[in-house]
Amino acid sequence: MPLDLSNTLVVGISATALFDMAESDQIFRDTYESDPDTAIEKYRDHMLEHEDEPLQPGTGFHLIKALLGLNEFQKDDGPLVEVVVMSRNSPDSGLRVLNTIRHDKLNITRSAFTAGETVADYLEAFDVDLFLTTNVKDAQQVIDSRRCAAAILKEPPADAPLIPEGQVRIAFDGDAVLFSDKSELVYKTKGMAEFHAQEDANQDIPMEEGPYAALLHKLSKLQDRLPIRVEFSPVRIALVTARNSPSEMRVIKTLRHWGVYVDEAFFLGGVEKTKVLKAFRPHIFFDDQDVHLDAAANIVPSGKVPYLSDSALSEDTRS
Repeated sequence: MPLDLSNTLVVGISATALFDMAESDQIFRDTYESDPDTAIEKYRDHMLEHEDEPLQPGTGFHLIKALLGLNEFQKDDGPLVEVVVMSRNSPDSGLRVLNTIRHDKLNITRSAFTAGETVADYLEAFDVDLFLTTNVKDAQQVIDSRRCAAAILKEPPADAPLIPEGQVRIAFDGDAVLFSDKSELVYKTKGMAEFHAQEDANQDIPMEEGPYAALLHKLSKLQDRLPIRVEFSPVRIALVTARNSPSEMRVIKTLRHWGVYVDEAFFLGGVEKTKVLKAFRPHIFFDDQDVHLDAAANIVPSGKVPYLSDSALSEDTRS
């Protein structure tokens, strides 16, 4: 009987997001610039030569480890969390990745190795709810397909703050991440005053779902399956948004309408997000704007949520 993952949070993660593979990737890039025909061979030789040497943690490593730790609460109705490693390595060159998973005692049993082909085509087959990658094209393809949430992970921070043991802490931006980009487009095209006026007037009208709304719903299911009241859940969620009064009411009422629980919400009104993130100490922070992510990524693991290719916001970032 096929495994039923409808109530399980499934995270797909690329090998380069799970582990630090900067050295091998640099070998490929350097060789490709001088001799493209031998780049793959040089990369494969390096991976085979070092396949018994464990890789160091990547940006997504500590999130994955914490999520897998939730399975200690697992009951007979299936795992709370499943992780799939999805890599553009070939099975041969990917052996170092599998060896490192065993070395680090990560309970990851499923994987996909595509030998250079995009892994985005296989997310539906693995029932993935969240895809973490360092490959811009793969993340964009996933976002455009609307299959699941996806993020392009930044480099790991040099000195991330310690996170309380036994918790999973995730921070989200609001507009164009949890919520649709419609309100942000108003701000971009008509200014702050018009944005505040619209959001205040529509505070009782729930916002449309954004690319991460389905993930938030899945996290809510995960909280419900834990044998702990949601207020004391080891899964702790924060909303960190540049919104402020009078646009904050619509956010809270939208989350209430969706029936999801967010532990903490910060309405910063343009104040830099890094100090709040340093205090919250998330395993990962998701945002759509580099102006926030470039600073945040120095402090906490961070991932960029791409806009839909046909979004006016996407066009705005190119101009």
